[in-house]
Amino acid sequence: MPEQMTRESTTTAAVVLATTPACRLACADGTLVDRLSGQLGELPVREVHIVPSGGGLADDLRAVAQLARLTHGPVVVLPADIVAHTESLALLLEHPSHDTAALVSPDRPPGPLHPPVRLQGGRVAAAGSSFHTVPEANATFLSVLQVGEADLGCLADISDELADLVAAGRLGPVTAIEATDLLLVGLVRSGVGVRAAQIGPLHCGRVTGQSGVDSAVTRLADVDEARVRLDTAVKTDDGFFATHFVSSWSKPLVRLAARLKLKPNSVTGISIGLAVLAAVWFTYGARWAQVLGGVLFYLSFVLDCVDGQLARYTREFTPLGAWADAMADRFKEYLVYAGLAIGYAAGLGNPDGIWYLAVGAMILQVTRHTVDFSFAGAVSDAARVGAAWARPPRSLMEPADQGPHGIRARLERDTLTRWLKKMIVLPIGERTALIAITAAVFNARVTFLSLLGWGAVALLYQLIGRIERAST
Repeated sequence: MPEQMTRESTTTAAVVLATTPACRLACADGTLVDRLSGQLGELPVREVHIVPSGGGLADDLRAVAQLARLTHGPVVVLPADIVAHTESLALLLEHPSHDTAALVSPDRPPGPLHPPVRLQGGRVAAAGSSFHTVPEANATFLSVLQVGEADLGCLADISDELADLVAAGRLGPVTAIEATDLLLVGLVRSGVGVRAAQIGPLHCGRVTGQSGVDSAVTRLADVDEARVRLDTAVKTDDGFFATHFVSSWSKPLVRLAARLKLKPNSVTGISIGLAVLAAVWFTYGARWAQVLGGVLFYLSFVLDCVDGQLARYTREFTPLGAWADAMADRFKEYLVYAGLAIGYAAGLGNPDGIWYLAVGAMILQVTRHTVDFSFAGAVSDAARVGAAWARPPRSLMEPADQGPHGIRARLERDTLTRWLKKMIVLPIGERTALIAITAAVFNARVTFLSLLGWGAVALLYQLIGRIERAST
Protein backbone atom coordinates (compact mmCIF):
# COMPACT_ATOMS: atom_id res chain seq x y z
CA MET A 1 0.00 0.00 0.00
CA PRO A 2 1.46 3.43 -0.86
CA GLU A 3 2.84 5.62 1.87
CA GLN A 4 0.67 8.63 2.60
CA MET A 5 1.27 12.14 3.88
CA THR A 6 -1.76 14.31 4.62
CA ARG A 7 -2.22 18.02 5.15
CA GLU A 8 -5.23 20.14 5.90
CA SER A 9 -5.88 21.85 2.62
CA THR A 10 -8.35 21.88 -0.17
CA THR A 11 -8.93 19.88 -3.25
CA THR A 12 -6.39 17.67 -5.00
CA ALA A 13 -4.80 14.35 -4.10
CA ALA A 14 -1.35 13.66 -5.53
CA VAL A 15 0.01 10.25 -6.54
CA VAL A 16 3.81 10.46 -6.70
CA LEU A 17 5.41 7.51 -8.50
CA ALA A 18 8.75 7.10 -6.72
CA THR A 19 9.52 4.05 -8.83
CA THR A 20 12.77 4.90 -10.61
CA PRO A 21 16.31 5.13 -9.16
CA ALA A 22 16.51 8.80 -10.19
CA CYS A 23 13.92 9.87 -7.63
CA ARG A 24 16.52 9.32 -4.87
CA LEU A 25 19.08 11.64 -6.46
CA ALA A 26 20.35 14.49 -4.30
CA CYS A 27 19.40 18.15 -4.58
CA ALA A 28 19.42 21.17 -2.29
CA ASP A 29 16.17 20.05 -0.65
CA GLY A 30 17.36 16.49 0.05
CA THR A 31 16.26 14.05 -2.63
CA LEU A 32 14.05 14.67 -5.63
CA VAL A 33 11.19 13.01 -3.73
CA ASP A 34 11.71 15.47 -0.87
CA ARG A 35 11.85 18.41 -3.26
CA LEU A 36 8.66 17.43 -5.06
CA SER A 37 6.83 16.76 -1.77
CA GLY A 38 7.81 20.25 -0.59
CA GLN A 39 6.49 21.81 -3.80
CA LEU A 40 3.20 19.96 -3.51
CA GLY A 41 2.95 21.21 0.06
CA GLU A 42 2.91 24.79 -1.28
CA LEU A 43 0.02 24.00 -3.61
CA PRO A 44 -3.65 23.12 -2.93
CA VAL A 45 -2.99 19.42 -2.34
CA ARG A 46 -4.77 17.74 0.55
CA GLU A 47 -2.79 14.51 0.54
CA VAL A 48 0.26 12.99 -1.13
CA HIS A 49 0.41 9.26 -1.84
CA ILE A 50 3.93 8.00 -2.59
CA VAL A 51 4.08 4.78 -4.59
CA PRO A 52 7.47 3.16 -3.77
CA SER A 53 9.63 1.25 -6.19
CA GLY A 54 9.91 -2.52 -6.35
CA GLY A 55 6.52 -3.63 -7.62
CA GLY A 56 6.94 -3.11 -11.35
CA LEU A 57 4.83 -1.16 -13.83
CA ALA A 58 1.73 -3.36 -13.53
CA ASP A 59 1.68 -2.96 -9.75
CA ASP A 60 2.18 0.81 -10.07
CA LEU A 61 -0.82 1.04 -12.38
CA ARG A 62 -2.94 -1.04 -10.02
CA ALA A 63 -1.95 1.27 -7.14
CA VAL A 64 -3.21 4.23 -9.19
CA ALA A 65 -6.47 2.35 -9.85
CA GLN A 66 -6.94 1.62 -6.16
CA LEU A 67 -6.36 5.22 -5.13
CA ALA A 68 -8.65 6.51 -7.88
CA ARG A 69 -11.48 4.39 -6.49
CA LEU A 70 -10.89 5.42 -2.87
CA THR A 71 -10.38 9.17 -3.17
CA HIS A 72 -12.65 12.10 -3.93
CA GLY A 73 -11.81 15.24 -5.87
CA PRO A 74 -9.24 15.55 -8.64
CA VAL A 75 -6.07 13.44 -8.64
CA VAL A 76 -2.70 14.41 -10.06
CA VAL A 77 -0.33 11.61 -11.06
CA LEU A 78 3.35 12.42 -11.59
CA PRO A 79 6.77 10.78 -11.32
CA ALA A 80 9.12 11.71 -8.49
CA ASP A 81 12.10 12.11 -10.82
CA ILE A 82 10.99 15.46 -12.25
CA VAL A 83 12.64 18.81 -11.68
CA ALA A 84 10.06 21.53 -12.23
CA HIS A 85 9.12 25.08 -11.38
CA THR A 86 6.39 25.13 -8.75
CA GLU A 87 4.53 27.47 -11.08
CA SER A 88 4.44 24.77 -13.78
CA LEU A 89 2.70 22.35 -11.38
CA ALA A 90 0.33 25.15 -10.40
CA LEU A 91 -0.88 25.33 -14.01
CA LEU A 92 -2.76 22.12 -13.25
CA LEU A 93 -3.27 22.16 -9.47
CA GLU A 94 -4.50 25.75 -9.19
CA HIS A 95 -6.60 25.87 -12.34
CA PRO A 96 -10.16 26.80 -11.33
CA SER A 97 -11.84 24.01 -13.30
CA HIS A 98 -9.91 21.19 -11.53
CA ASP A 99 -10.49 19.20 -14.72
CA THR A 100 -8.62 16.43 -16.50
CA ALA A 101 -5.50 17.99 -18.00
CA ALA A 102 -1.93 17.18 -19.03
CA LEU A 103 1.17 19.33 -18.82
CA VAL A 104 2.60 19.67 -22.34
CA SER A 105 5.20 21.61 -24.28
CA PRO A 106 4.99 22.44 -28.01
CA ASP A 107 8.68 23.36 -28.07
CA ARG A 108 10.44 20.30 -26.65
CA PRO A 109 11.29 17.51 -29.12
CA PRO A 110 9.92 14.06 -28.28
CA GLY A 111 12.12 11.55 -26.50
CA PRO A 112 12.00 8.54 -24.16
CA LEU A 113 11.11 10.71 -21.14
CA HIS A 114 8.70 13.03 -22.94
CA PRO A 115 6.54 11.19 -25.50
CA PRO A 116 4.80 12.90 -28.44
CA VAL A 117 1.22 14.15 -28.37
CA ARG A 118 -1.01 15.90 -30.87
CA LEU A 119 -2.86 18.97 -29.67
CA GLN A 120 -6.03 20.20 -31.31
CA GLY A 121 -8.35 22.93 -30.10
CA GLY A 122 -6.63 23.17 -26.71
CA ARG A 123 -7.07 19.42 -26.10
CA VAL A 124 -4.85 16.36 -26.35
CA ALA A 125 -6.22 14.66 -29.47
CA ALA A 126 -3.67 11.81 -29.50
CA ALA A 127 -0.99 10.61 -27.09
CA GLY A 128 1.96 8.27 -27.48
CA SER A 129 4.24 5.91 -25.62
CA SER A 130 7.01 3.55 -26.67
CA PHE A 131 4.21 1.30 -27.97
CA HIS A 132 1.71 3.88 -29.28
CA THR A 133 2.76 6.20 -32.12
CA VAL A 134 1.28 9.63 -32.93
CA PRO A 135 1.13 10.86 -36.54
CA GLU A 136 1.46 14.63 -36.94
CA ALA A 137 2.58 15.14 -33.33
CA ASN A 138 2.97 18.82 -32.45
CA ALA A 139 3.91 18.73 -28.75
CA THR A 140 5.32 16.50 -26.01
CA PHE A 141 3.84 15.26 -22.73
CA LEU A 142 5.78 16.25 -19.61
CA SER A 143 4.57 13.33 -17.45
CA VAL A 144 2.29 15.36 -15.14
CA LEU A 145 -1.36 14.34 -15.46
CA GLN A 146 -4.36 15.59 -13.52
CA VAL A 147 -7.66 13.69 -13.63
CA GLY A 148 -10.88 15.45 -12.67
CA GLU A 149 -13.26 13.89 -10.19
CA ALA A 150 -15.80 13.07 -12.92
CA ASP A 151 -13.16 10.95 -14.72
CA LEU A 152 -11.80 9.01 -11.72
CA GLY A 153 -13.88 5.91 -12.51
CA CYS A 154 -12.51 5.90 -16.05
CA LEU A 155 -8.96 6.33 -14.69
CA ALA A 156 -9.40 3.35 -12.39
CA ASP A 157 -10.74 1.11 -15.17
CA ILE A 158 -8.01 2.19 -17.59
CA SER A 159 -5.27 1.65 -14.99
CA ASP A 160 -6.48 -1.91 -14.33
CA GLU A 161 -6.77 -2.64 -18.06
CA LEU A 162 -3.28 -1.33 -18.74
CA ALA A 163 -1.89 -3.32 -15.79
CA ASP A 164 -3.35 -6.50 -17.25
CA LEU A 165 -1.89 -5.74 -20.70
CA VAL A 166 1.53 -4.99 -19.22
CA ALA A 167 1.50 -8.15 -17.09
CA ALA A 168 0.64 -10.20 -20.18
CA GLY A 169 3.45 -8.55 -22.18
CA ARG A 170 1.01 -7.31 -24.81
CA LEU A 171 2.38 -3.73 -24.86
CA GLY A 172 5.93 -4.71 -25.63
CA PRO A 173 8.91 -3.80 -23.45
CA VAL A 174 7.29 -0.86 -21.66
CA THR A 175 8.96 0.13 -18.37
CA ALA A 176 8.06 1.82 -15.09
CA ILE A 177 9.04 5.25 -16.43
CA GLU A 178 6.05 5.12 -18.79
CA ALA A 179 3.25 4.87 -16.23
CA THR A 180 1.86 8.39 -16.77
CA ASP A 181 2.43 8.12 -20.54
CA LEU A 182 0.25 5.01 -20.72
CA LEU A 183 -2.42 6.57 -18.50
CA LEU A 184 -2.67 9.57 -20.84
CA VAL A 185 -2.95 7.25 -23.85
CA GLY A 186 -5.73 5.33 -22.14
CA LEU A 187 -7.71 8.43 -21.17
CA VAL A 188 -7.50 9.98 -24.62
CA ARG A 189 -8.42 6.74 -26.39
CA SER A 190 -11.35 6.21 -24.04
CA GLY A 191 -12.87 9.51 -25.11
CA VAL A 192 -12.02 11.54 -21.99
CA GLY A 193 -11.44 15.20 -22.80
CA VAL A 194 -7.92 16.11 -21.68
CA ARG A 195 -7.10 19.82 -21.56
CA ALA A 196 -3.61 20.69 -22.77
CA ALA A 197 -1.88 22.89 -20.18
CA GLN A 198 1.03 24.41 -22.08
CA ILE A 199 4.06 25.10 -19.94
CA GLY A 200 5.43 28.05 -21.92
CA PRO A 201 8.87 29.23 -20.75
CA LEU A 202 8.65 27.33 -17.46
CA HIS A 203 10.57 24.12 -16.98
CA CYS A 204 9.37 20.64 -16.08
CA GLY A 205 11.44 17.64 -17.04
CA ARG A 206 12.53 14.21 -15.88
CA VAL A 207 16.14 13.41 -15.06
CA THR A 208 18.15 10.19 -15.06
CA GLY A 209 21.44 11.13 -13.38
CA GLN A 210 23.04 13.58 -10.96
CA SER A 211 24.38 15.75 -13.76
CA GLY A 212 20.86 16.00 -15.13
CA VAL A 213 19.59 17.18 -11.74
CA ASP A 214 22.28 19.88 -11.49
CA SER A 215 21.64 21.05 -15.04
CA ALA A 216 17.85 21.16 -14.55
CA VAL A 217 18.12 23.13 -11.29
CA THR A 218 20.35 25.64 -13.06
CA ARG A 219 17.73 26.08 -15.79
CA LEU A 220 15.09 26.77 -13.14
CA ALA A 221 17.06 29.77 -11.89
CA ASP A 222 17.18 31.25 -15.40
CA VAL A 223 13.40 31.82 -15.45
CA ASP A 224 11.56 34.56 -13.53
CA GLU A 225 8.52 32.66 -12.24
CA ALA A 226 6.76 35.84 -11.10
CA ARG A 227 7.00 37.36 -14.57
CA VAL A 228 5.81 34.15 -16.19
CA ARG A 229 2.89 34.04 -13.76
CA LEU A 230 1.85 37.54 -14.86
CA ASP A 231 2.28 36.66 -18.53
CA THR A 232 0.18 33.52 -18.22
CA ALA A 233 -2.56 35.44 -16.40
CA VAL A 234 -3.33 37.04 -19.76
CA LYS A 235 -5.27 34.75 -22.09
CA THR A 236 -3.52 33.75 -25.28
CA ASP A 237 -6.69 32.46 -26.98
CA ASP A 238 -8.94 35.48 -26.44
CA GLY A 239 -10.76 37.39 -29.17
CA PHE A 240 -8.95 39.63 -31.63
CA PHE A 241 -9.98 42.93 -30.03
CA ALA A 242 -9.31 41.76 -26.47
CA THR A 243 -5.91 40.36 -27.46
CA HIS A 244 -4.61 43.33 -29.44
CA PHE A 245 -6.37 46.31 -27.84
CA VAL A 246 -6.55 45.29 -24.17
CA SER A 247 -4.26 42.41 -23.24
CA SER A 248 -1.35 44.06 -25.08
CA TRP A 249 -1.14 46.73 -22.35
CA SER A 250 -3.19 45.52 -19.36
CA LYS A 251 -0.39 43.80 -17.41
CA PRO A 252 0.62 46.96 -15.50
CA LEU A 253 -3.01 47.34 -14.40
CA VAL A 254 -3.02 43.76 -13.11
CA ARG A 255 0.22 44.36 -11.21
CA LEU A 256 -1.14 47.63 -9.78
CA ALA A 257 -4.41 45.99 -8.71
CA ALA A 258 -2.48 43.19 -7.00
CA ARG A 259 -0.22 45.71 -5.24
CA LEU A 260 -3.30 47.62 -4.02
CA LYS A 261 -4.72 44.28 -2.81
CA LEU A 262 -7.86 44.72 -4.89
CA LYS A 263 -10.04 41.65 -5.26
CA PRO A 264 -11.22 40.55 -8.71
CA ASN A 265 -14.82 41.23 -7.62
CA SER A 266 -13.82 44.81 -6.71
CA VAL A 267 -12.46 45.34 -10.21
CA THR A 268 -15.70 43.90 -11.61
CA GLY A 269 -17.62 46.47 -9.55
CA ILE A 270 -15.53 49.35 -10.94
CA SER A 271 -16.13 48.00 -14.45
CA ILE A 272 -19.89 48.06 -13.83
CA GLY A 273 -19.63 51.63 -12.56
CA LEU A 274 -17.88 52.79 -15.73
CA ALA A 275 -20.53 51.09 -17.87
CA VAL A 276 -23.29 52.85 -15.91
CA LEU A 277 -21.55 56.19 -16.54
CA ALA A 278 -21.24 55.31 -20.24
CA ALA A 279 -24.96 54.57 -20.43
CA VAL A 280 -25.73 57.88 -18.68
CA TRP A 281 -23.65 59.86 -21.17
CA PHE A 282 -25.26 58.00 -24.07
CA THR A 283 -28.66 59.24 -22.92
CA TYR A 284 -27.68 62.85 -23.70
CA GLY A 285 -27.61 62.12 -27.44
CA ALA A 286 -25.08 64.88 -28.24
CA ARG A 287 -21.97 63.97 -30.23
CA TRP A 288 -19.52 64.82 -27.43
CA ALA A 289 -21.57 62.71 -25.02
CA GLN A 290 -21.59 59.80 -27.47
CA VAL A 291 -17.80 59.97 -27.78
CA LEU A 292 -17.34 60.14 -24.00
CA GLY A 293 -19.76 57.24 -23.54
CA GLY A 294 -17.83 55.17 -26.09
CA VAL A 295 -14.53 55.81 -24.27
CA LEU A 296 -16.04 54.89 -20.89
CA PHE A 297 -17.58 51.71 -22.32
CA TYR A 298 -14.19 50.70 -23.72
CA LEU A 299 -12.52 51.33 -20.35
CA SER A 300 -15.27 49.27 -18.71
CA PHE A 301 -14.35 46.38 -21.00
CA VAL A 302 -10.67 46.84 -20.16
CA LEU A 303 -11.44 46.34 -16.48
CA ASP A 304 -13.70 43.44 -17.39
CA CYS A 305 -10.60 41.75 -18.83
CA VAL A 306 -8.41 42.85 -15.93
CA ASP A 307 -10.66 41.23 -13.30
CA GLY A 308 -10.17 37.82 -14.91
CA GLN A 309 -6.45 38.41 -15.36
CA LEU A 310 -6.18 39.44 -11.71
CA ALA A 311 -8.07 36.31 -10.63
CA ARG A 312 -5.65 34.13 -12.60
CA TYR A 313 -2.62 36.08 -11.34
CA THR A 314 -3.62 35.93 -7.67
CA ARG A 315 -5.45 32.59 -8.13
CA GLU A 316 -8.43 33.91 -6.21
CA PHE A 317 -11.08 31.92 -8.04
CA THR A 318 -14.60 31.72 -6.63
CA PRO A 319 -17.86 30.45 -8.16
CA LEU A 320 -19.48 33.72 -7.05
CA GLY A 321 -16.85 35.74 -8.88
CA ALA A 322 -17.27 33.77 -12.10
CA TRP A 323 -21.06 34.09 -11.93
CA ALA A 324 -20.91 37.81 -11.08
CA ASP A 325 -18.50 38.48 -13.95
CA ALA A 326 -20.76 36.75 -16.48
CA MET A 327 -23.87 38.51 -15.19
CA ALA A 328 -22.08 41.87 -15.16
CA ASP A 329 -21.22 41.50 -18.85
CA ARG A 330 -24.88 41.07 -19.77
CA PHE A 331 -26.04 43.85 -17.42
CA LYS A 332 -23.53 46.39 -18.75
CA GLU A 333 -24.25 45.65 -22.39
CA TYR A 334 -28.02 45.83 -22.09
CA LEU A 335 -27.83 48.97 -19.94
CA VAL A 336 -25.82 50.63 -22.69
CA TYR A 337 -28.45 49.55 -25.23
CA ALA A 338 -31.05 51.41 -23.19
CA GLY A 339 -28.84 54.49 -22.86
CA LEU A 340 -28.23 54.60 -26.60
CA ALA A 341 -31.94 54.28 -27.40
CA ILE A 342 -32.89 57.02 -24.93
CA GLY A 343 -30.22 59.35 -26.30
CA TYR A 344 -31.22 58.71 -29.91
CA ALA A 345 -34.89 59.41 -29.19
CA ALA A 346 -34.04 62.55 -27.23
CA GLY A 347 -31.69 63.87 -29.91
CA LEU A 348 -34.16 63.48 -32.78
CA GLY A 349 -37.31 64.16 -30.84
CA ASN A 350 -38.69 61.04 -32.56
CA PRO A 351 -37.79 57.44 -31.57
CA ASP A 352 -38.03 56.35 -35.24
CA GLY A 353 -38.43 52.71 -34.18
CA ILE A 354 -35.17 52.78 -32.21
CA TRP A 355 -36.64 50.78 -29.31
CA TYR A 356 -37.61 47.95 -31.66
CA LEU A 357 -34.00 47.79 -32.85
CA ALA A 358 -32.68 47.90 -29.27
CA VAL A 359 -34.98 45.12 -28.09
CA GLY A 360 -34.21 43.07 -31.23
CA ALA A 361 -30.46 43.37 -30.59
CA MET A 362 -30.99 42.33 -26.98
CA ILE A 363 -33.11 39.30 -27.92
CA LEU A 364 -30.53 38.25 -30.51
CA GLN A 365 -27.70 38.36 -27.96
CA VAL A 366 -29.77 36.41 -25.41
CA THR A 367 -30.47 33.77 -28.06
CA ARG A 368 -26.77 33.48 -28.94
CA HIS A 369 -25.75 33.11 -25.31
CA THR A 370 -28.44 30.48 -24.82
CA VAL A 371 -27.11 28.50 -27.78
CA ASP A 372 -23.60 28.60 -26.32
CA PHE A 373 -24.50 27.67 -22.76
CA SER A 374 -26.96 24.95 -23.67
CA PHE A 375 -24.46 23.33 -26.05
CA ALA A 376 -21.67 23.49 -23.47
CA GLY A 377 -23.94 21.83 -20.93
CA ALA A 378 -24.93 19.11 -23.40
CA VAL A 379 -21.29 18.39 -24.25
CA SER A 380 -20.38 18.18 -20.56
CA ASP A 381 -23.25 15.79 -19.84
CA ALA A 382 -22.39 13.62 -22.84
CA ALA A 383 -18.74 13.46 -21.76
CA ARG A 384 -19.69 12.31 -18.26
CA VAL A 385 -22.07 9.67 -19.58
CA GLY A 386 -19.57 8.53 -22.18
CA ALA A 387 -16.76 8.19 -19.68
CA ALA A 388 -18.99 6.19 -17.35
CA TRP A 389 -20.75 3.88 -19.82
CA ALA A 390 -19.34 3.92 -23.32
CA ARG A 391 -16.87 1.40 -24.68
CA PRO A 392 -13.49 2.90 -25.60
CA PRO A 393 -13.67 4.29 -29.15
CA ARG A 394 -10.18 2.98 -29.90
CA SER A 395 -8.33 -0.04 -28.58
CA LEU A 396 -5.34 0.37 -26.27
CA MET A 397 -3.71 -2.36 -28.36
CA GLU A 398 -3.70 -0.23 -31.53
CA PRO A 399 -0.07 0.88 -31.85
CA ALA A 400 -0.62 3.77 -34.24
CA ASP A 401 -3.20 6.55 -33.94
CA GLN A 402 -5.15 6.76 -37.19
CA GLY A 403 -7.81 9.17 -35.92
CA PRO A 404 -9.13 11.97 -38.09
CA HIS A 405 -6.82 14.91 -38.42
CA GLY A 406 -5.46 17.12 -41.13
CA ILE A 407 -7.64 19.85 -42.54
CA ARG A 408 -9.12 20.97 -39.20
CA ALA A 409 -5.70 20.90 -37.54
CA ARG A 410 -4.23 22.89 -40.43
CA LEU A 411 -7.01 25.45 -40.11
CA GLU A 412 -6.27 25.76 -36.40
CA ARG A 413 -2.62 26.44 -37.19
CA ASP A 414 -3.48 29.08 -39.79
CA THR A 415 -3.27 32.41 -37.93
CA LEU A 416 -5.54 34.34 -40.29
CA THR A 417 -8.19 31.61 -40.26
CA ARG A 418 -7.99 31.34 -36.48
CA TRP A 419 -8.59 35.07 -35.99
CA LEU A 420 -11.44 35.11 -38.51
CA LYS A 421 -13.12 32.21 -36.70
CA LYS A 422 -12.83 34.11 -33.42
CA MET A 423 -14.13 37.38 -34.84
CA ILE A 424 -17.08 36.02 -36.82
CA VAL A 425 -18.88 34.90 -33.64
CA LEU A 426 -18.93 38.51 -32.41
CA PRO A 427 -17.42 37.96 -28.94
CA ILE A 428 -17.77 40.58 -26.26
CA GLY A 429 -14.59 42.40 -27.26
CA GLU A 430 -15.75 42.86 -30.82
CA ARG A 431 -19.22 43.89 -29.60
CA THR A 432 -17.66 46.49 -27.31
CA ALA A 433 -15.61 47.91 -30.16
CA LEU A 434 -18.61 47.88 -32.49
CA ILE A 435 -20.82 49.70 -29.97
CA ALA A 436 -18.19 52.24 -28.91
CA ILE A 437 -17.06 53.16 -32.44
CA THR A 438 -20.45 53.29 -34.18
CA ALA A 439 -22.00 55.22 -31.29
CA ALA A 440 -19.16 57.76 -31.24
CA VAL A 441 -18.86 58.20 -35.02
CA PHE A 442 -22.46 57.63 -36.20
CA ASN A 443 -25.53 57.10 -34.00
CA ALA A 444 -27.47 54.47 -32.07
CA ARG A 445 -29.47 53.41 -35.13
CA VAL A 446 -26.25 52.43 -36.93
CA THR A 447 -25.08 50.68 -33.75
CA PHE A 448 -28.18 48.49 -33.47
CA LEU A 449 -28.33 47.70 -37.19
CA SER A 450 -24.67 46.67 -37.06
CA LEU A 451 -25.30 44.48 -34.02
CA LEU A 452 -28.29 42.85 -35.69
CA GLY A 453 -26.47 42.21 -38.97
CA TRP A 454 -23.23 40.85 -37.52
CA GLY A 455 -25.12 39.06 -34.76
CA ALA A 456 -27.34 37.24 -37.26
CA VAL A 457 -24.28 36.01 -39.16
CA ALA A 458 -22.67 34.94 -35.88
CA LEU A 459 -25.80 33.06 -34.82
CA LEU A 460 -25.98 31.19 -38.13
CA TYR A 461 -22.27 30.31 -37.87
CA GLN A 462 -22.74 29.11 -34.29
CA LEU A 463 -25.73 26.94 -35.18
CA ILE A 464 -23.94 25.33 -38.13
CA GLY A 465 -20.85 24.74 -35.98
CA ARG A 466 -22.81 23.24 -33.09
CA ILE A 467 -24.73 20.91 -35.39
CA GLU A 468 -21.51 19.83 -37.13
CA ARG A 469 -19.70 19.22 -33.84
CA ALA A 470 -22.64 17.37 -32.35
CA SER A 471 -22.86 15.05 -35.34
CA THR A 472 -19.13 14.22 -35.29
